[in-house]
Amino acid sequence: MSTVTDQFRAARDRLLELRLDLDTARAEFAWPRFEHFNFALDWFDVVAEGNEKPALWIVEQDGTEGIWSYRELSERSSRVANMLRDAGVKRGSRVMVMLGNQVELWETMLAGIKLGAVLLPTTTQLGPIDLTDRAERGEAEFVVAGPADAAKFDEVAVPLTRVIVGGEPAREQDLAYASAADFPVEFTADGPTGADDLLLLYFTSGTTSKAKMVAHTHTSYPVGHLSTMFWMGLEPGDVHLNVASPGWAKHAWSNIFTPWIAEACVFLYNYTRFDAPALMSTMDRVGVTSFCAPPTVWRMLIQADLTLLENPPKKALGAGEPLNPEVIDQVERSWGVSIRDGFGQTESTLQIGNPPGMPVKAGSMGKPLPGYEVVLRDPATGEIGTEGEICLQVDPRPVGLMTGYWGDEAKTAEVFHDGVYHTGDVAGRDEDGYYFYIGRADDVFKASDYRLSPFELESVLIEHEAVAEAAVVPSPDPVRLAVPKAYVVLAAGWEPNAATAENILGFCREHLAPYKRIRLIEFTELPKTISGKIRRVELRNREELLHGDFAEAPADAREWADSDFPALKG
Repeated sequence: MSTVTDQFRAARDRLLELRLDLDTARAEFAWPRFEHFNFALDWFDVVAEGNEKPALWIVEQDGTEGIWSYRELSERSSRVANMLRDAGVKRGSRVMVMLGNQVELWETMLAGIKLGAVLLPTTTQLGPIDLTDRAERGEAEFVVAGPADAAKFDEVAVPLTRVIVGGEPAREQDLAYASAADFPVEFTADGPTGADDLLLLYFTSGTTSKAKMVAHTHTSYPVGHLSTMFWMGLEPGDVHLNVASPGWAKHAWSNIFTPWIAEACVFLYNYTRFDAPALMSTMDRVGVTSFCAPPTVWRMLIQADLTLLENPPKKALGAGEPLNPEVIDQVERSWGVSIRDGFGQTESTLQIGNPPGMPVKAGSMGKPLPGYEVVLRDPATGEIGTEGEICLQVDPRPVGLMTGYWGDEAKTAEVFHDGVYHTGDVAGRDEDGYYFYIGRADDVFKASDYRLSPFELESVLIEHEAVAEAAVVPSPDPVRLAVPKAYVVLAAGWEPNAATAENILGFCREHLAPYKRIRLIEFTELPKTISGKIRRVELRNREELLHGDFAEAPADAREWADSDFPALKG
């Protein structure tokens, strides 16, 4: 009888064999469905046995580095698991993991999985107020953190045992992470891990509302990321660099589960301030073969000289938010590789994407991936068609989909109804089956009774050489009810003045249909979540303050209208 490891490997290997054939992969693939599964014990430790190939490689900005093999991480994480067990962590214990890109993060994640603990990955950017909310709602009992971050919990009322990384405990009841070295390298689980047992509680980044707690099991991410591996095209031996901050789901996607499912090496370059030439130099030196970054990083990269990277990665990926076609074009011209976009959420693994063997259509986020059945559903009528909200069929339920929002049955019911899971994102599908992102259902708006996609307008804006980043929102208008307004971050060398505004608005006039024209522009920094997503809700609220009840903006509003320029009127 085959073990769960054998079954998981068989599914993984078949996807690797079919990595250039999406149609066959979709037709053949069936999610492995287990009664018991533990990613760290049933997969990572098995792969790691006698395996000296690198599993984790971290380079610091000063050039110092550390490389840890699969075998080393397996043994080190077992010591940590034994230490945590001795401290009182047991199956089901809630453990906040608040670390940067350092080896202890990966050791702790593996250790927590081995123990059957519930892990709450937490960004180090949070302060006491957010930490209190997360600790209370997540029912946290332990936190693993550095001294400075651990000290933040002095203002958190929830009593937590603190495991201090890189320092000595300040309280008698806490313990030093370094004590793990004194524990045995052999780890024995206290029993089998239920495949549907709770493993991860991820907080969404809250672009439109208070952060939700997304619940994932011992299979929904560890097994579910088979679809993400297929999209990325990762293979054994790849060196994969993903630019994502710890504490967010994308970090687990690309820096833990997916590369290790593929038996690749996770590579990290730590920097305090983004430096494109230094990043590309480091990528060249270590031989990065696969690179994934959010749109913000890609947009900063194209502001630099991309030819500084002499040996570009063969796999280039974008995720988090859709990439504008202009960015994709510039990278392809310089590196000779297409950035392959994909669509997924904290709530799921990769649902729709451009895998390696499929021709890329400009602006498309690809096709549904193995294991996911996608329908586009009209939000108003519920009809299935070629444009509408992206929904996932849940009979059978995709393994890579969350169980729900922890502690919030009402919000869970909002997204699971009518036999589908509702993503809240709107897309269109062309005659070849390619999907094109339109926007969050909350962000799409009407102007003069035309339905407009902020993403489409932003994609035109970003083609102008003066525009580094842009966000488009509706602005109240007495005639059209709403008009598109662009908030723009300027590229280096451009001044936030009337001449620049006229230049950009004129460019949009030439490249957009009359009903889509951007009518207002303002130069400013864009409000973002701490995971880097644009908070358009803040910009929409600002427009209500400036133009609510169709009022004229105050004189100091710093915005320009197309009507301010004679050549652009009409």
